[in-house]
Amino acid sequence: MTRHRKRTIMIAGAAAAAVLLWAVFARGRAPRRDASAESARPVSVAVARKTPLQTTLTLSGEFKPFQEVDLHAKVAGYIKTISVDVGDRVRAGQVLTVLEIPELVAQRQEADASLDRSRSAHDATHSAYARLKEVSETRPGLIAAQELEDAFARDKQAEAQMAQASATLRQVTAMSDYSRITAPFSGVIVKRYADTGALIQAGTSSNTQAMPVVRLAEDDRLRLVLPVPESVVSRIHVGTTVRVRVPALDRTLEGHVARLSDDLDRQTRTMETEIDVPNSDATLVTGMYAETVLVLASKEASLTVPIQAVSRNGTEATVLAVSPQDRIETRTVKIGLEGSRRLEILDGLAEGDRVVLGGRGQLRAGDVVKPQPIEEAKAGAEEF
Repeated sequence: MTRHRKRTIMIAGAAAAAVLLWAVFARGRAPRRDASAESARPVSVAVARKTPLQTTLTLSGEFKPFQEVDLHAKVAGYIKTISVDVGDRVRAGQVLTVLEIPELVAQRQEADASLDRSRSAHDATHSAYARLKEVSETRPGLIAAQELEDAFARDKQAEAQMAQASATLRQVTAMSDYSRITAPFSGVIVKRYADTGALIQAGTSSNTQAMPVVRLAEDDRLRLVLPVPESVVSRIHVGTTVRVRVPALDRTLEGHVARLSDDLDRQTRTMETEIDVPNSDATLVTGMYAETVLVLASKEASLTVPIQAVSRNGTEATVLAVSPQDRIETRTVKIGLEGSRRLEILDGLAEGDRVVLGGRGQLRAGDVVKPQPIEEAKAGAEEF
């Protein structure tokens, strides 16, 4: 073999060795780069964002009429006419029933006659006294002082008798007015107890088991009575916003707390709270149940994350945050209000931070992940 050929073989061998070494080096580096990319685990992430918050309490209540009363007769009598029945709507002051009371008719006639007699007697005695007084003034000494005083006394007595007769007539007239039973407020007749010709006793005594004529309920607005637990009584105030859902009508209304009983039931440890609900269209019916949501507290905007992003161990809470380099970071957070879907984060996260949802057991701090954002509903305030 010539020297030239040996040299050529050595150069070719060196080149082949260089190519082999480069291939081995490149092959050794590529797997490490690809392995890092291929090992990144896809994870679902949500963004910490500010949302309006409300602390709420859901209670069930029953609608009651704003006012409801059984109408009794002031005086005893027979029902002459009754112009209403169950379901009829009436106006305040409308005549519902007229009673026939023969005794009052006789008393009215007697009172009229007594007033006429007393008026005539007073006119006579007053005229007599006026004449004597005139003579006494024009001709002093002609009329004895005693006689003038007696005439004056008879005049005053007749005047008092006339006033008494007038008062008696007014009383009888007032009692006669009670023969007409009228509606004290506008509403609907919910019960009718008597018919034409029925004898109605006077309902003026609590000891008298007098039968009412009708029951009247005001239903253009209703009372919704709620049993508020003792634990939140201090957070309920007049004017507190309430959302009222009526399942029977599949309808949601908004109202406000109108009044508080300020008295706890010793057995149930609840306080009755009343909500006034407008019912001008009469779609709500007394006795219907409603689900009410009381707003105990509200915040315009607080930093929140989905509840499944937070892991708790006793009093400590943590989240797995995803860094801008897509690496896992364990963050300790402080929780505020807690709702059914989201939690308020008071410390440990900033707005826009990404947090992992679920699958925490497969991840460790420093792991590289493939974040997959989820779509979140943003309809209204989160309820707590």
